[in-house]
Amino acid sequence: MGTREQKLRSDRLVFYKSDVTKLEGELDGFLELSGARSALLIDREGHLVTKRGEVQQNSLDSISALVAGSFAATREMARLLGEEEFSTLYHQGQRDSIQVSLVGDRALFAVVFDERTNLGMVRYYASETTRRLDVVLTEVANRPEGEGEEKLASDFSKSATAALDQLF
Repeated sequence: MGTREQKLRSDRLVFYKSDVTKLEGELDGFLELSGARSALLIDREGHLVTKRGEVQQNSLDSISALVAGSFAATREMARLLGEEEFSTLYHQGQRDSIQVSLVGDRALFAVVFDERTNLGMVRYYASETTRRLDVVLTEVANRPEGEGEEKLASDFSKSATAALDQLF
């Protein structure tokens, strides 16, 4: 594999069903312990990796992109203040609040919560969950290419063609 392909692979993770299941398990555990409304895992480019809890489906892409953009702007602010990076952001609203934590160097863990919990609980459980998510993401990033890949059945092409023929 050439250098360009290696860089692309290292920059962009490929998730399989088992990876997402692990990530969702961590998010579910966090929600249960913290009492938060929802948890999102977003890559640093603003793409949603997975979500759990009470999530408004119609705005997920926008929220993901805005969270990543907000974090990027805050990174520049940190640099201007002499910090390498701020690892956590917090926005408080009248009804809902959001905390965003950096997961390693690849993802953002966004938590939406309301009066059912408080910032202290969210921060406490988010710090441990962030470490656990980082372990899973590191495993995914270090996995040899093709390992964990779900193989298609040997007759997949034939089955797909038959299904399309039947449809049309």
